[in-house]
Amino acid sequence: MKKITVSILALFAFAFANGQAKEGQVSKGKWLIEANTGFGRNVGTTAMYFSSSDGITSYNIGAEGGYFIKDNLALKLGLGYGEIDGNGEPIAYKIGAKYYLKTMIPIELSYNGVGFGDADANPTYVGAQIGYAVFLGKNVSIEPGIRYNLATHKQYYDNSLQFNIGFALHF
Repeated sequence: MKKITVSILALFAFAFANGQAKEGQVSKGKWLIEANTGFGRNVGTTAMYFSSSDGITSYNIGAEGGYFIKDNLALKLGLGYGEIDGNGEPIAYKIGAKYYLKTMIPIELSYNGVGFGDADANPTYVGAQIGYAVFLGKNVSIEPGIRYNLATHKQYYDNSLQFNIGFALHF
């Protein structure tokens, strides 16, 4: 057990030591394409997920893209398509900004939602996310994080907490 613990600690130390962007991945003029997996309550999301219980299936597939308008700061757009709790086939959207603090701690603020139903009752959220970016090479990073979505129509929807693992390509 001691060897496993030491191995895990060494792996984390290596990730923290080598996980930083070193080759300009988050520099002005670069592009970002990412896909996220969502754990927790998936609301107005562009993440990829699948769940099924009691004969009701929910799924979503989506992606986000961004452009670095200055070093470490990207403006992002995202689209998703899926089915929530067996209701319709909604289109999810996201618009926001992502800042890489010290090139390895992504902080994101965004407005996201799903475009179905009555315009006054569409689920929309203002979300904040923070994580850690592990750069695996020149063009790929893995970004685990935590996201909180604040519902804008609280009479219809609740706030939610999500855990994400993002996979990003940097060009």
